[in-house]
Amino acid sequence: MQERRTYTPDEMIEEVREIVKDADPGFSTRLFRELLLNSLKCKRDDLEILDLKVLSRAMAEFRYAARIFKPYRDRRKVSIFGSARTAEDDPYYTMAVEFARQLVAADFMVITGAAEGIMKAGNAGAGAENSFGVNILLPFEQAANEVIGDDPKLITFKYFFIRKLFFLMEAHAVALFPGGFGTHDEGFETLTLIQTGKATPMPFMLMELPGEDYWESYDKFIREQLLARNLISQEDLSLYKIIHTPEDGVKWVTAFYSTYHSMRFVRNRLVIRLQKELSDESVAALGEEFTDLVKRGTIEKTKALPDEQNEPDLWHQPRIKFAYNRQSPSRLIEMIHRINELGDGVSPAGA
Repeated sequence: MQERRTYTPDEMIEEVREIVKDADPGFSTRLFRELLLNSLKCKRDDLEILDLKVLSRAMAEFRYAARIFKPYRDRRKVSIFGSARTAEDDPYYTMAVEFARQLVAADFMVITGAAEGIMKAGNAGAGAENSFGVNILLPFEQAANEVIGDDPKLITFKYFFIRKLFFLMEAHAVALFPGGFGTHDEGFETLTLIQTGKATPMPFMLMELPGEDYWESYDKFIREQLLARNLISQEDLSLYKIIHTPEDGVKWVTAFYSTYHSMRFVRNRLVIRLQKELSDESVAALGEEFTDLVKRGTIEKTKALPDEQNEPDLWHQPRIKFAYNRQSPSRLIEMIHRINELGDGVSPAGA
């Protein structure tokens, strides 16, 4: 019987490199190779057991969640945050139910934390068929609610950081209802990621009943402390909007995607995909108004670029492109609002 060879970690790494060297040279193959190599490097680097446990669980949670979301990535989604302690007879619960119901009517799905309170309201308004629940293992407060509890789109995470990643990575808008530390944690992290360009621009809504001051106080603090001390910029105020009715929230989300569709970087260019083509005059107006975002050249119309072939469903969307200097994601959101205005027929002079 042939003796089984024992490989050192470095030998295993080289063996994997040889196995995948002649495989399909596509980008996904290169990423699979990196995943395999990094796994082997954990052994080579003799990481501690706790490190390995975190890496293993995090990768397993990410893989499973991505598999659940994948069939629904052609549907836009809104992540809804708020307190698990909001009672079902609370006006905010009713507001959340109606907001989610109207989102579904506008062809959106919702993502909630799957627990009680505002989270249950979001799932109830959307219905299980149009809901995702991204639950977290906690010793209290976080059992899945009855709306989403038996649905295959319920995902339970051990780690907050993976859960938070999917809350934002899969969302096309975020809505915060009044809540505690967790709600504010999600809110400030989302604002930080959008402000720094680490998250895709999207509507960020603070849901407040008329006459209440929960988010008005929040806005006052941001203006009188953060802005007044030059800790944020004036354009950062465009990152969020206080919304007082479910109808206004849905209008704000749908308006954001009325002309703007999505964006991606292609080499050194930012490509903005559009729902409908802008006129030459509108594109020229954008170039003049947002020259501070352009590193060189100007903003111009374009067809799909060769590097976008991995997104065939978007191949025929009209586009604009420019060399984005990445200096102000907040200004980029202002540009998206302007694109939507121009697409809806608002003249440059009406800015």
